Amino acid sequence: MAGALEGVRVIDLSNVVSGPMAVQMLADQGADVVKVEQPNVGDISRLMGQERGGLTAMFAVLNRNKRSIALNLSDPEGREVLFDLVRGADIIVQNFRPGTMDRMGIGYDTLQEINPDLIYASISGFGDDGPYSRRRVYDPVIQGVTGFAACQEAPRSGQPELIRNIVCDKATALTAAQSITAALFARERGAGGQYIEISMVDSGLAFLWPDGMWNNTMVGDGIRPMPPLSEAYQITQTSDGFVTYLCVSDAEWQGMCRAMGKPELGTDPRYATVMDRLGRLDELIGMMDEELAQWTSDEICARLDAEEVPYAKVNPLDEVHKDPQICHRGSIVEIDHPEAGTMRMPAPPARFGKTPSDIRSQAPLLGQHTDEVLAELGRSAEQIATYHADGVVD
Repeated sequence: MAGALEGVRVIDLSNVVSGPMAVQMLADQGADVVKVEQPNVGDISRLMGQERGGLTAMFAVLNRNKRSIALNLSDPEGREVLFDLVRGADIIVQNFRPGTMDRMGIGYDTLQEINPDLIYASISGFGDDGPYSRRRVYDPVIQGVTGFAACQEAPRSGQPELIRNIVCDKATALTAAQSITAALFARERGAGGQYIEISMVDSGLAFLWPDGMWNNTMVGDGIRPMPPLSEAYQITQTSDGFVTYLCVSDAEWQGMCRAMGKPELGTDPRYATVMDRLGRLDELIGMMDEELAQWTSDEICARLDAEEVPYAKVNPLDEVHKDPQICHRGSIVEIDHPEAGTMRMPAPPARFGKTPSDIRSQAPLLGQHTDEVLAELGRSAEQIATYHADGVVD
């Protein structure tokens, strides 16, 4: 069965995570993606993670279901090739700093004249304007500005901490993918092509705000604050590992007390409500840490499960793919790349009933499909050979 986006052509000019991940989701859903990379260098994520057979782990996961053409966009002939690609495209995605595409002669106004129905998604760190717009950006920079780092403040030292994962990049990718498909839907209803501006700072704020900023949302007087939800997020050591749990409702708290063998705490008036418990959180955490340390992870997890308390055993990284639920769902798949060998990666997460997503092809080597794509654009074998000789393509 065809994917939901079969017949949609995407030109991916993006690098690293925010753009490639967004386009990879579209590719999983059936879109035909041509990834345009700089000759000799390519996407910088080709240097990140485990490497085998000329392919790295990060690039492999973020660029499956794509074809790669190595194209020199600083060369007029290279830009002409891109223009031909754009004529047959529905979407173009880029994440260069603001102004870069215009200076290269491939900005929105130029490409929109070539293809008025083009959806042009432009991803940047701080947006197209403002005092930070020209800054070079990586994920930790956005975490610092948006409040992510402050939300991770160490309880005792008060020092902000970074989430050790590129969360803002990936929140931006999710925002971009949704925005692009919304623009496709609007085009089907007659809106035509359009420019979409997506920034990491805006995406990060939107992702963080509902819970991370619940004490910074209302303005004025008469507001009842609540301790941050993050204070209740805990990893607790057992006798042989680690577990995590979260008790929000009164019923969950009472179940937690029974699981620990301390049912009397469930009716203790000091801990009767969520606000009471949050107000004495340090005390409760110390108590639960002491109690759970007496059990193995399997023992306490069985008790928490029986009491319907939200819990999980904390899986080490090399055990995640063995988790029974993940195995049952087929959430992680093993694929065989012709150059890089066997790899594990997540399956497409959205499961469509009638238009299933699929991993149709593996991540390409740099320029692997250059000649194939050029031939599709009508270039002759002689022209292609000349392009190679002149450094227009690789």
